[in-house]
Amino acid sequence: MNVCLREMKAHRKSLIIWSIGVVFLIVSGMGKYAGLSSSGESMNELMAEMPRSLQAIMGTGALDLSTASGYYGVLFLYLMLMATIHAVMLGAHIISKEERDKTAEFLFVKPISRGQIISAKLVAALLNIVIINAVAWISSLLIVGSYSKGESVSGDISITMIGMFILQLLFLVIGTAIAAISKKPKKAASLATGILLITFILSILIDLNDKLDNLRYLTPFKYYEAKNVMYGGGLDVVFTLMSLIMVVALTYGTYLFYRRRDLNV
Repeated sequence: MNVCLREMKAHRKSLIIWSIGVVFLIVSGMGKYAGLSSSGESMNELMAEMPRSLQAIMGTGALDLSTASGYYGVLFLYLMLMATIHAVMLGAHIISKEERDKTAEFLFVKPISRGQIISAKLVAALLNIVIINAVAWISSLLIVGSYSKGESVSGDISITMIGMFILQLLFLVIGTAIAAISKKPKKAASLATGILLITFILSILIDLNDKLDNLRYLTPFKYYEAKNVMYGGGLDVVFTLMSLIMVVALTYGTYLFYRRRDLNV
């Protein structure tokens, strides 16, 4: 428990900054929606005239941009990207920082096992992503709801937030597993973030080229797209099961490799 509290204190400043960033993204995004909707122009027609590549990058797809929930679906792509970057970096840093900061010797002289240390760090990391998700969820309900003009948005927001949390959890353990395996702790976060960006770019390429559709299983960003989650009947069972299996496997890998590795103290 002391290790968990120590990690929570160590990451509290970054947690506050990321939380502020999440709120700012939602406020600024929905503020732009208010400006566009009051201009009298049809946002759906405006987006339809844009090149397909730009539509893919913006994540418009089949979303109805004339509604608050539809516009939020576009905003959700960037909210999801922001939350997963936080998660993957947190996962990599929380495991590798003892070696990076040369504090491993101080930590491992205490009468606790490596497994207990990993467990405490994972609990702290889990609490961090739960807080980020809660901030995004509550902010979305309040801010999007204020622009909804009577439209019910709580169901759409809730289902997207559940999907985002699963993605946060997945990228968190991707970060921890890479940090546990990597022999160069300073590069663990960069490698983990690189993997995230590659999968994000792949999701955009799939939108640009229908022939690449079979590759959607390789990028978690296609698992919980707003257009499918909001209009397609909720979370896909196959993608959800795949995500949970990967979470379990990567968590196991984190414990396995961290226990076996020689630490640079």
